[in-house]
Amino acid sequence: MSTMPVGGLIPRATDEAADLIVRNAKIHTGDPRLPQAEAIAIRDGVITTVGGDKDVADQVGPATRVVDALGRRMIPGLNDAHLHVIRGGLNYVLELRWDGVRSLRQGLAMLREQAARTPKGQWVRVVGGWSAEQFAERRLPTVAELNAAAPDTPVFVLHLYQAAILNRAAIKAVGYDKNTPDPRGGQIVRGRDGEPTGMLLAAPSALILYSTLAKAPGLDEEHREASTRHFLRELNRFGLTSAIDAAGGFQNFPDNYQTVTELARKGQLSLRIAYHLFPQTAGQEIEDLTRWIGMVRPEDGDEWLRLNGAGENLTWAAADFENFAEPRPEHAPDYEVEFEKAVRLLMENGWGFRLHATYDETIRRDLAVFEKLAAEGLFPGGNRWLFDHAETVSADSLDRIVALGGAMSVQNRLSFQGEAFVRRYGIGAAADAPPIRAMLGRGLTVAAGTDATRVSSYNPWVALHWLVTGRTVGDLTIHPPHNRVDRETALEMFTTAGAALTGEQDLKGVLRPGFLGDLTVLSEDYFAVPDEEIPHIEALLTVVGGRIVYGAREYEGIDEAMPSVTPEWSPVAHFGGYQAAPEPGLRGARQAELLGEAVAESELHRQWRARRDLISEHDSPGFDPCFSL
Repeated sequence: MSTMPVGGLIPRATDEAADLIVRNAKIHTGDPRLPQAEAIAIRDGVITTVGGDKDVADQVGPATRVVDALGRRMIPGLNDAHLHVIRGGLNYVLELRWDGVRSLRQGLAMLREQAARTPKGQWVRVVGGWSAEQFAERRLPTVAELNAAAPDTPVFVLHLYQAAILNRAAIKAVGYDKNTPDPRGGQIVRGRDGEPTGMLLAAPSALILYSTLAKAPGLDEEHREASTRHFLRELNRFGLTSAIDAAGGFQNFPDNYQTVTELARKGQLSLRIAYHLFPQTAGQEIEDLTRWIGMVRPEDGDEWLRLNGAGENLTWAAADFENFAEPRPEHAPDYEVEFEKAVRLLMENGWGFRLHATYDETIRRDLAVFEKLAAEGLFPGGNRWLFDHAETVSADSLDRIVALGGAMSVQNRLSFQGEAFVRRYGIGAAADAPPIRAMLGRGLTVAAGTDATRVSSYNPWVALHWLVTGRTVGDLTIHPPHNRVDRETALEMFTTAGAALTGEQDLKGVLRPGFLGDLTVLSEDYFAVPDEEIPHIEALLTVVGGRIVYGAREYEGIDEAMPSVTPEWSPVAHFGGYQAAPEPGLRGARQAELLGEAVAESELHRQWRARRDLISEHDSPGFDPCFSL
C-alpha cells in the first residue's frame, strides 16, 4: 500500500481514495487562506485535500501511495518563467556542465577526462551555466590549456554572451582560417600570422558564438528524446515542475519542437512547458508570424504542453544584446516600421508576446509603438504581453508598462555577469539592475527565471539566492537592501507569477484543492537556512500532477524509471549535470582546499607570464585584465 509504511493510516475501500498522499511535512502552501499545512492528497493529478494527517486519513485506499516527508519543508513546484528548455533538452547529454564548479582546475580536469572518452568526430562542449567569477582563480581557461587538455578532440567553451574559446582541433573542425571574414557583430581573434587564435568575441552580437556551436554534430531523434527526458529530470532535481520556454535563436518551429511534442503525446514529459515562437530569419519575420497564426493558436495544447505566444524576438532589428563587456548596441533608426507591423498582427489576432529588451533605450522605443496602437484600442487588449530582462528600465518606462497592461519577467543574468556590468556602468547603476522592487511596488506581475542554459545556470536556487541577497556567484553584492526581496516574495516570483504569465494562475503555483498536484520536498528548509546555503538546496521529492518524477536519499527509486543516458560517452553519464556542493559540514574545508590549489595555480600562471615579459616580475597576481571579456 504505502511507498513508505506509515502507522495509523489504514487503507480502506473508498471511491474517494487518493493516488498519492504526502504527510508529515512542513508545507508552505502559498495560499493565504491556509498558509501552513502538514499533509496533502492528490487524485487524478489534482489536489483534493490540504491540511493535517487526520484530514487525509480517510483517503488512503489499497492503491494509494503514502510518502512520509519526515518533517521536511514542502513548497509548490517551481516555475521558471524564462528557460530555454526545448533547445537545452535537444543537446543536454552532449554538454559538459561547469554549473556549480568552484575552480577552473576542477573544470579543466573534467574536460581532460571527457576528451579522452569522446569518440572521433564528436566535440567536447561547455555551453553556459558558469562564469569566470565563480572560479577561485577568477579567470577563463586559455587556448593553450584547452589544447593541452584535448590535443585532438574539438573543444568549444562558451563564456556568457561574451566569448567562446576553441582549441586547435575545433578551429580546424569549423574551417576557420586567415581568410574567414568576421561575421557582423562578431570577431575572430587572430594572431600575428593572421590565423585564428581560438578566441571568438561577441562584439556585441552573440551570433558568432551560436553559429559556430551550430557546426558541432547533433543527435538523431531517438537520442534527442532521451536527452530531453534526462534534462527534464535534471530540472525536477531542483524542484522545477513548470517552465516557460522563451524560444531563441536556432530553434525552428515546428522542426525543433517535435521532440517535446512527441514526448507529450507519449505522456513522458516530467515538466509542464508553455512555449513561444521566435522568427528565425531577419527580413522574414512578418511572413513567419502570419504563417504560424494560421497554424496554431495561443493556449493550444493542455496543461503539459501549450503555446503561450510569440517572442522573445518579434523582429531582429528591434532586439538588443546583453553583452555587458561591450557598449550598448545602437539600433537602426527606423526599426519601428517592421516592429509595428509584427505587434499589430499579433494583437489583432489574439496573440500575446514577450520581448527581449535589456536596455531602457530599447524599451522606450517599443513603448512608443504600443502607445500608438493603444490609440486604436489594441492596448490593453486582453492579450498577455511582457518585457524580459529589463536591467536598465527606467521609472517612467515602468509607469508606461503599467498603463498598457504589461508584465515583467526578470532573470538572474547578473548572478553571472554582475562584475562585467559593474565594470562598465558602475556599482550605482548595478544597484537597480533590474529595479525589482520598483516593479513590484507598481503592482506589476513580476515573474522570475534563469535564462538558462547558454548563460545562466538552470539551478533556480541560484536565482532565488540572487533575488534575496543581491549577490553574484562571485560573491559581489550588487543589489543593496532597497532592491532585494524577502524569501516568500522571491518564491512567489517562481510560482504564482509564472503561472500568471501563462494564464494558469487558477491552476498552479499554489497548493490548494482543485489546483494541479505539483510540489517539491526540499533537502533544506528554504525559510530557515542561512542565505549562503540557498544555492545548495535541491529537491528530495518532486511531484508533477501526482506523479513522482524525482526522488533522492530516502526517496531514491520510488520515482519513474528513466532510460540510461546515451550515448555511453556522454558527459552527463559520467559527471551528471549541475555539480552540487559538498554537504554543509564538509563544504568549508573542501572549499578552502580548492582555494589553496587555485591560488597556487594562479601563481604559476603569473610566473609563466613574467618569464615571457608579458607582465613585470613584481606585478600583482590579481585579476588578469586580458581575461576581462
